Amino acid sequence: MTVVIDCNIFVMCLTSRSPYHEIYKSLISGKFHLAVSVDIILEYEEIIQDKYGVATAHALKTLLTELANVHYIHPHYHWQLIRADVDDNKYCDCAIAGQADYIVTEDKHFDILRKIPFPSLTTITIDRFLEIIRTI
Repeated sequence: MTVVIDCNIFVMCLTSRSPYHEIYKSLISGKFHLAVSVDIILEYEEIIQDKYGVATAHALKTLLTELANVHYIHPHYHWQLIRADVDDNKYCDCAIAGQADYIVTEDKHFDILRKIPFPSLTTITIDRFLEIIRTI
């Protein structure tokens, strides 16, 4: 299973006190594949640095470059599927180019994807993703 994880979801998984930390541990143990692009990594780094500091952001970026189940995708086409927040399109483009099964997000801007027949993208919530991981 390959997923693209929205930055806010990733932030929720990092701390060991989070009920979603199991997602982060599952990534490290290779239970699923993560598709990322340079733009996604830069957003992860920026937001995590703001919330947890430079050292944590650097450690995460290093980890994501070393894990065999993290796949760097280079989207060559920009679909512009989300107009309400065009910055979210980087996740859609990565999911399409990386043939991801899901985009994990709680962001309501992604709801428009349910109305777009092509390209087909499936979004799931963090709780649903946690359920799926527990069955793997």
